[in-house]
Amino acid sequence: MKFTPKLEKATLIKRYKRFLVDLETPNQAFTVHCANTGKMTGCADPGFNAYYSTSDNPKRKYPNSLELTENSEGHFICVNTAIANKLAIEGIEQGMISELQGYAHLQPEVKYGQENSRIDILLKDDNKPLCYVEVKSVTLLEDGQGYFPDTQTVRGQKHLRELIDITQQGHRAVLLFMAMHTGINSVKAAAHLDAKYAQLLNDAQAAGVEVIAYNCQISPKEIILNHKIPVLSS
Repeated sequence: MKFTPKLEKATLIKRYKRFLVDLETPNQAFTVHCANTGKMTGCADPGFNAYYSTSDNPKRKYPNSLELTENSEGHFICVNTAIANKLAIEGIEQGMISELQGYAHLQPEVKYGQENSRIDILLKDDNKPLCYVEVKSVTLLEDGQGYFPDTQTVRGQKHLRELIDITQQGHRAVLLFMAMHTGINSVKAAAHLDAKYAQLLNDAQAAGVEVIAYNCQISPKEIILNHKIPVLSS
């Protein structure tokens, strides 16, 4: 996935009110939108390099959006969680995610489930059960280990319950972790931050939910799906 045009560079000053980030260049200080509801631990520290896009929509209060940060170790982090879904779709359509090949139709954002949810990707084929794919963006890196979630996630717990129910209906359910931090080479449930999510993930795997993870090459020019990485038990 290419950033067109190429992202502009600034220095991160602070993140606040969840969706706002102050940036600074040699010529100006300004506020940008940040499409990330997570805690973003280790992803938005003051002084990090920040890379932002600019919208041509005149109705936007904040025309710029934070897309990437670069930490003090030189790792790039994609903080726009919507990109993980786009990259997953691109990876499926281009045959790069081998586990999700062989389906004739792909639909994003489909309503489903007992708890009024939307599945990120629904794969269909006349000769196969439906395949429900939930995509999660992983950006938390602690002591060399990638974790999800980065804080307690009631929404994420709901999604696991929905995937368990899908398997019980005879369909295929897949949880796809997208490591959107170039320092992450394996993914693990963050039991120390959300013990209930970690337990539900174990329950989901026991019920037949498939859990896979892929990492990415990230730069201000583009993000490229890289290869499969391990999902470790918590």
